[in-house]
Order: sequence, then C-alpha cells, then structure tokens
Amino acid sequence: MSSAAASLSFLGSSFLGGASSQNLRNRLQLNFPATTSSSGQHSLAVQAKATTRREDRQARHSRIRKKVEGTSERPRLSVFRSNKHLYVQVIDDSKMHTLAAVSTMQKSISEGLDYTAGPTIEVAKKVGEAIAKSCLEKGISKVAFDRGGYPYHGRVEALADAAREHGLQF
Repeated sequence: MSSAAASLSFLGSSFLGGASSQNLRNRLQLNFPATTSSSGQHSLAVQAKATTRREDRQARHSRIRKKVEGTSERPRLSVFRSNKHLYVQVIDDSKMHTLAAVSTMQKSISEGLDYTAGPTIEVAKKVGEAIAKSCLEKGISKVAFDRGGYPYHGRVEALADAAREHGLQF
C-alpha cells in the first residue's frame, strides 16, 4: 500500500476537549478495513481508544500479578487503595486463602486517628504496623509485596516501609 493510495481518516473526535474527558487518556488504535473504496484505494482509520485511570491501574496490576505469586512459604501482601480507605491482605495464592487482613475500616486502626478526607501517610504507617504484627503472630515473616498497580509512592510506600520496620521481610 503506497502513501498516495492510503487515505487517513480520524474517527471519534468527541473525546477532544470538554470537561468530561479530563480523566481520560487517549491512545491510537489502527483499524484496517477488509474492503476497499469504490476508487480502489485502501483506507486507513485511526481511532482513539480512551481508557480511564482505573482501567490503567487494573492493567498494571495484571502485569504485576503475572510476576508476583504468593506461596505458603512467602505469601503475597496485596494493597488496595480507595479514596476513603486502605486495605491490605496477606494471601496464599496456591491455596487461594487469605491469611491476614487489615484495613482502615477496623476500629483498632481508625479509633486513634482522625481523618475525614481519606487515609493519609500516617494512617498508612499504622496499617503497615498492624499487618506486620498480625503476620508475625501467625508465623509469617517473609512476604512478596504486591502494590496493586499503584505507584510505589506516598501511602503505598509508607505502608511498605512501616511493615518492614516492624519485622516483615520483602
């Protein structure tokens, strides 16, 4: 297909501009149609594929999960972060069993701290300390850290550092 024979058309321009598209990332996807036009020319359509931040995080998490697996000797420490809460689980993937879990919804974590806008770094440190104590009580000292597709920064980093300081080995 020569460059003169290919016509370029841009589809789905509704994602350009506007307040509703601020959280969308646009990626290009090439579609090659099977038919040719009446003049015998091939047409090449470039279509924008918009993904949300959540979909991007889930894709990163699935790539991480291909590499990080929890076993009986070294279970997986999985982190989930929402706008209001922080959840941590220690999971044995071979048995599909949760060995320990801590979240900011538990009264022992949320009692001492006053946070209304969501978990802060101090809250993440307290959660990391609690999960480390829970694991050490159950005889778990080594874990594989699964950051859940989130950047290793801020609350996720504080949680991991606090768990390390209180005896867990990553």
